[in-house]
Amino acid sequence: MSDHISGPRAIADPVIDITDVYAFPCPESARQLVLIMNVFPYAGPSALFSDAVIYRLRVRSVSIVPDRRAFAVAPDESVFDCTFSGAQPEQAGRCTLPTGEVVAFRVNDESGGTGTGVQVFAGQRSDPFFLDGPMTEKTIATRKIAFKEAGSDRLYGKNVLGIVLKVEWTTLLKGGPMFAVVGETLAAGKHPVRLERVGRPEIKNVTLSAKTFDPVNRDLEIRDLYNNEDAFNLSKNYLGAYRARLNANLAFYDGLDGKTDWPLDEHANHPLTELLLADFLVVDASKPWCETSYFEIEQAMLKGHAHRSCGGRWLNEDVVDSILTLYINARNGPRIRDGVDGPITWSSKAFPYMAPPNRLEAGSS
Repeated sequence: MSDHISGPRAIADPVIDITDVYAFPCPESARQLVLIMNVFPYAGPSALFSDAVIYRLRVRSVSIVPDRRAFAVAPDESVFDCTFSGAQPEQAGRCTLPTGEVVAFRVNDESGGTGTGVQVFAGQRSDPFFLDGPMTEKTIATRKIAFKEAGSDRLYGKNVLGIVLKVEWTTLLKGGPMFAVVGETLAAGKHPVRLERVGRPEIKNVTLSAKTFDPVNRDLEIRDLYNNEDAFNLSKNYLGAYRARLNANLAFYDGLDGKTDWPLDEHANHPLTELLLADFLVVDASKPWCETSYFEIEQAMLKGHAHRSCGGRWLNEDVVDSILTLYINARNGPRIRDGVDGPITWSSKAFPYMAPPNRLEAGSS
């Protein structure tokens, strides 16, 4: 489920569990970029942001290295840290901008808080993600495409806690206009400890979680190790384990339609492995907002073409179908559908973009 319940630590403490990260040019203004991080899957009416957690969005400028068909990431970054205090019925939030300015706001206030070049919202919203999780699991278990014409969405009608930033990118971000975006949760303290991090959707749950196909690390629950990593500076300690898992699982998906669209190299490396190890959303703020642009920048780069869209990720995009089609037939064949084509309520083009929360029974988790 995108990044919902993506490892033992996230399952044990849902308040640190990042469900999704989104980045897209503002539909209302070409001068602004929207960054969204959602946490706390299946959030009930009493769900709160933790006062012991830093909710962080990191942004770095990136460029394409044509001869390597890879991204070069700038060393300097812009960091947005959101922290919270208080309890029901009203929490207070503070967002520290890259400039050091602190923007105060009230949780669930739809107008949010404003600062120099930024508008901030945080609160409970309808979960915008959708997929048929059981049939995804069955596809892995049976090694056959198991999706139906009409799927079943476990997230239908569920809520999350969302953080939305509308940023004047020329004012607050370094470099550009193309950026890499990562969301993190960290244990607050003198030396904050990374608890989870998310860039692209479905890297941990769809792409890394299955152990069956990995001949090197078949007994290893790899996701908490992966969550510890700095997306912009992977350590060498477990890099071989991540690479082996990606190579094995991506080859599995490629074989589901009975043909090879992603031939491995002489070292049995999948063509997508190194690109996915650079696990961050890439968005081009100079391009106009687009409803369906996930992974377009990366795929154009792999083909040696100039990208045409903003990339990144929009809230309403059926990203699961896009990922399945990419993995199974390299988008050279029919679109692979999981049978779930939308959430209970579509997101809007106006701040704070995500739909209001669904009504839940008071006893729900």
